[in-house]
Amino acid sequence: MQPRPQERLPRRAKPSRRILSIVLTAALVGTGTAAGSELVRGKTANYRSPAGVQERCVMLERMPEAVYRESDTREEAAFCAIDLHGLTHAMCPKLFSTSPGTLVYDVSSGPYGGNPSGFEREICPRGHVVEKEAVDEPISFKMSVNTRETSATFANASFIYYHFARYFDAAIHVPAAVFRSIDRNAHLARVASRGESLSAGRAALKMNHAAWAALAKAEGAPDTYSPTDELFSADRKQVYGVMLHPRGRRYGEEINGSRKSGWGDGQSRDFQQTPAFIALATDRPLHEAIEQGLARGHQSSAVPAGARVEQMAFWMRELVDITLLDYIFSQQDRIGNIDYLSFWYWSENAELRRMPAQGAHPPDEIARFSPKLIKRTELGDNDAGVRTSYVNYTKRTGMLERIRHYAAGTYRRLLALDRDFAARGPLHEHVRTTFGLTDREFAQIVSNTRGAAAIMRESCGKGILRFDLEPETLLRDGKVAESRVDCDNP
Repeated sequence: MQPRPQERLPRRAKPSRRILSIVLTAALVGTGTAAGSELVRGKTANYRSPAGVQERCVMLERMPEAVYRESDTREEAAFCAIDLHGLTHAMCPKLFSTSPGTLVYDVSSGPYGGNPSGFEREICPRGHVVEKEAVDEPISFKMSVNTRETSATFANASFIYYHFARYFDAAIHVPAAVFRSIDRNAHLARVASRGESLSAGRAALKMNHAAWAALAKAEGAPDTYSPTDELFSADRKQVYGVMLHPRGRRYGEEINGSRKSGWGDGQSRDFQQTPAFIALATDRPLHEAIEQGLARGHQSSAVPAGARVEQMAFWMRELVDITLLDYIFSQQDRIGNIDYLSFWYWSENAELRRMPAQGAHPPDEIARFSPKLIKRTELGDNDAGVRTSYVNYTKRTGMLERIRHYAAGTYRRLLALDRDFAARGPLHEHVRTTFGLTDREFAQIVSNTRGAAAIMRESCGKGILRFDLEPETLLRDGKVAESRVDCDNP
């Protein structure tokens, strides 16, 4: 058995072999004049479908001042090395949840090695995620589908969340994402038509079927979908979306809340009664705030007994990222869509280390260090944000105003972003020209950033914001000293 990978923490999809052609160039620069514009900016890999339609995959340009890992670049490159029309990958309609996503499977080896058509014919109708028949779990390809009968899905939001999470050096994990276009007729024949037929007549898939029906109709006749540019390339020959690989498992009530009060405002207020949010909103020193959250928060029993204080500190830190990103991007469907990845954390030679956890018992090679099992948050489902028609429930229910604990680095980056937007600096131009935003979508991001910065600056100025969310320091040293921050010039 190969040893599990370890990471030394600082104190503070394998590519397809068959590629028709890859040309690394600058993609067109868009000014955001069409909804969900395809005019994104970055390095482009070009492909050609069997019908001769040119497709592209774009690794978006890096955001100024953002912190990226080598694994981000490797994963983006792996996505853009996939030839969807070769013999290495199969595409299946997603027949669960509500959105019409495409599951992209690696079939370069295994029982269906080199036989994607057989996989699509025999395995896709199962409707759920499979692993034994493919090389690995599938990659997701998501498109924008917004009609009266379907759930909200805006593809561009996924890569916007990804790059902004790296700008804020977020504690949460947001999966790397790239832009991808596909011959609309090929996607219709291989995926959308099958999704429509396979989901038909199944009561549990009512919204999923409505989405597949809407997508199949649109791919057959693009002008029937409005706004057309949200889903199709300018020549109407390609449908486009985003490729990413979420890996997390869904949290229960301990993070996603009880959701007893209904969708929208109700569940957003239920979310604020979780142990971690109550702790985040408690104006007491960190340890006391954590104890308050554990005492008052519903489902506090779900917090792991062996690492309750440390787990809560990580969750509080991650809620800072969730609430800030969702406020800036007007996310309307966060609650119930928060996932986690499990890790073992331990100290070795005065350094904090971690490795992915499998099961509830530590592997033999680290057991002597008495590691703690910690859940780390992943936001893999971000496609109900950015679009101006979506409702900003983070703003509507006053989440930022309630926060009493914060990360000093996040505060500094938020104020720096707000200043740059106001001065029309490098970040302003990058966001305006890179992500395919409309003028209204970009203006909303600028306005929401200004609002978030004003709220947090006011809380800081009143002396009710404690800069003490350094969970790795707490895990290593057992305590955290509050940082002093200049509220106006951090």
